[in-house]
Formats: sequence, C-alpha cells, structure tokens
Amino acid sequence: MQKITPFLWFDNQAEEAAKFYVSLFKNSKIGDITRSSTKESGRPVGSVLVVDFQLEGQEFAAINGGPAFKFTEAVSFVVNCETQEEVDYFWNKLVEGGQESQCGWLKDKFGLSWQITPTILLQFIKDKDTAKVQRVFEAMLKMKKIDIAALKQAAEQG
Repeated sequence: MQKITPFLWFDNQAEEAAKFYVSLFKNSKIGDITRSSTKESGRPVGSVLVVDFQLEGQEFAAINGGPAFKFTEAVSFVVNCETQEEVDYFWNKLVEGGQESQCGWLKDKFGLSWQITPTILLQFIKDKDTAKVQRVFEAMLKMKKIDIAALKQAAEQG
C-alpha cells in the first residue's frame, strides 16, 4: 500500500469516473468497490460508496460523497507525455465532454483538472538560456493543447 493516496470526491459518478480513467491509461485497473450495506448511509442498499483504482500503478480512491464539494483547478493531475501523439491522445480523450483551458490544462467531463504536458516543455523551461526559456514560455501561453513542433520552433528562433 502506498503512503499517500489521492481521494477524489464525486457527487455520484465515482464508479463511472474510475472506469473512464482506467480505460485511458496503461497499467491501470479497478480495485475494491465498497457498496452501501444499510439505508443509514443515505443511499440505496448496494449503491457504490467508494471505488479504489490504479492509474499507471498509482493508487486512487473515489467516493460518491454527494454535491457538497466540487473540483477546482487548485488540484490537478499532470500527464507527462513523450510525443505529440501521446499529447493528442490524452488531450482528446480527457477533454471530451469537458472544457479546454490554457497552457495544456483542461477539465474533464467530471470537472477534474488535468495538465497534459510534453516532457520537452519541462526541458525547455529548465534551459540555462533565458532568452530560449522566454520564447518557449511565450509560445506556450498562446496554446490550449500544447504543440511540440511550435515549442521547438520557438526554442530555435534564437
């Protein structure tokens, strides 16, 4: 068991969300599903309370906690991508039914925020050439989904 597990609060879509996320990532699976055993939970007997799942080997838990809390951009998950094909795949799958934002950020159909980030962007931003960093950063600020070719072009302009 890992020491820290992200615990995601959904209104009533915990199982649907977990199945959706598991379908997108390799090395992922649904684990235990805890169901209501009494009416005292405020939910029908047998309804899903908590779903344990793994994405890329990282453990998560999702709860059907009701409408009291909503996701905000204050918490997001970064998906590190090696290629444009991988960026496109995760962007297109996760944004479906959700909402695009800036600089590789999006909200999925459940309201959870994701950053679809090419690893080359992180390399460019850590470069010792501050002019290159500035050009890449300015190019990124104009993007919704990150375009690796455009980042490389900005990096090479100097």
